[in-house]
Amino acid sequence: MPQEDYYQLLGVPKTASADEIKKAYRKQAMTHHPDRNPGDKKAEDAFKRISEAYEVLSDPGKRRMYDQYGVEGVRQSFGSGGFQWSDFTHADEFADIFENMFGGGLFESLFGGGGGRGHGRTPRGSDLRADIEIDFMDAVTGAERQIEVTKPEACTACGGSGAAPGSRPAICRQCGGHGQVRTSQGFFSIAQTCPVCHGAGQMIEHPCQTCHGAGRVQRRKKLKVRIPAGIDDGSRLKVTGEGEAGVHGGPAGNLYVIIHIKQHEIFHRDGDNVVCEVPISFPRAALGCEIEVPTVHGPVMLKIPAGTQSGKLFRLRGKGIRNVNGYETGDHFVRIVVETPANLNAEQRALLEQFAAACGEATTPHAKSFLDAVGRFFKK
Repeated sequence: MPQEDYYQLLGVPKTASADEIKKAYRKQAMTHHPDRNPGDKKAEDAFKRISEAYEVLSDPGKRRMYDQYGVEGVRQSFGSGGFQWSDFTHADEFADIFENMFGGGLFESLFGGGGGRGHGRTPRGSDLRADIEIDFMDAVTGAERQIEVTKPEACTACGGSGAAPGSRPAICRQCGGHGQVRTSQGFFSIAQTCPVCHGAGQMIEHPCQTCHGAGRVQRRKKLKVRIPAGIDDGSRLKVTGEGEAGVHGGPAGNLYVIIHIKQHEIFHRDGDNVVCEVPISFPRAALGCEIEVPTVHGPVMLKIPAGTQSGKLFRLRGKGIRNVNGYETGDHFVRIVVETPANLNAEQRALLEQFAAACGEATTPHAKSFLDAVGRFFKK
């Protein structure tokens, strides 16, 4: 699939709000929906591309990664084969609209019943969210974390069917297993979810004693989550198939793990770059020196030229954070903070006064240029 501009696909500017993006997607979806363009492969491909664009731009974390790194920045959110319909997390959000317009057939075929609609298909389980907090250096180097989630899982006694062992679900007599019933109103035929089986297309005559016919039981499960090196705050990791189990043996949803990174007492992150402030004394800044500065890769010796001013930035190339996609490594920036002497004793104060008296304009060129500019300003 070509790497197109998601904003251009939806026809919105990069400054578009969440509501504007949603409205643009709905409009485009109505145009390219395959049920409105039967047999048109181009329309189906366009519908998938705009859905991929909406999946990224409607998620603040994915949108931030896309704005900074393009398609490569969100590749980790999808599988090795790129965007698939199982990655689309908004099926329920639009299913009612598409059912009213097109009968819902496409959503059933794409999402495996993820919207909980009928046609006798077992609905896909809901997705789950888990939030974990990690240290700054774990985000830099990568880590593995164990999390616990409580979720509905398929009942092992009945295999998720809800029927007692030795029996099987019966076809719903009301809808004949379709999950929908149709009623005619004048020239129109309206399909509605079956009120008896609630869209499942089947009935449980002999419920499983373990799950009482639900096909699912609540279980607490421990999962290991691999956190890739270079991940940023707010990123979302998908653990396929670890969401809620589907009803009556339907496929499980996905688990989305949201990463929160603790602030570091020394380092501040700016994309893949790292910034830290290093205080040095006034004499060392004036005379020049060599100092040891910390980086995420270990200590580095940095030469400070004589006359360095407070706020001066020094760049250490390649000493920042490796991009989460592994393409390049950021830089480390050292901001020098010159400390003004404080708590002076009598001898130190006297020496400093002698030094101040000995200083002339040559030792404070920035102050002289500032005072000259102020004088010109007031003369005007």
